[in-house]
Amino acid sequence: AKPPAAEPTTEPAGTAAPQETAPAAPATKIPRQRTRPPATVSTEATAAAEVLSLVNQERAKAGCSPVTADGALASLAEDFSEAMADQGFFDHTDPSGASPWDRAARLGITGLGGENIARGQADAAAVMDAWMNSPGHRANILNCDFKTLGVGVHFGTGGPWWTQDFGY
Repeated sequence: AKPPAAEPTTEPAGTAAPQETAPAAPATKIPRQRTRPPATVSTEATAAAEVLSLVNQERAKAGCSPVTADGALASLAEDFSEAMADQGFFDHTDPSGASPWDRAARLGITGLGGENIARGQADAAAVMDAWMNSPGHRANILNCDFKTLGVGVHFGTGGPWWTQDFGY
């Protein structure tokens, strides 16, 4: 079952950049436009790994088993973070009308459970704080039924842009 789409919510700004989170929803696949320099790839990968670690710390506190990194979900999340930045939108549904589940299906991904997105938080700790203080995002992070996670971050203009795609 697909969770209902929700309108984006704005979190209190902790930095000069606007910070937003949107309710958990399905993933959408948008063609990538490579705009980032190679140096940021390792920075983005490090930030994504930090988010995974912080998610598992929160899940442990709640008595949930850890989620494991999933390469296909990570690609889905990375593509979506970059697409939001490149196309200038912030929503679980992309400009073509595709939901997270539509985007996942296009990549042959089954078992997508939910998605969290955020924009403007400077680092993994800040985005996790925003998500944990938002009931819908927190519910995804602490959903003990989720077993896998892909995290994508894009340090582009108007961001950083963050996506978590959870799987069963």
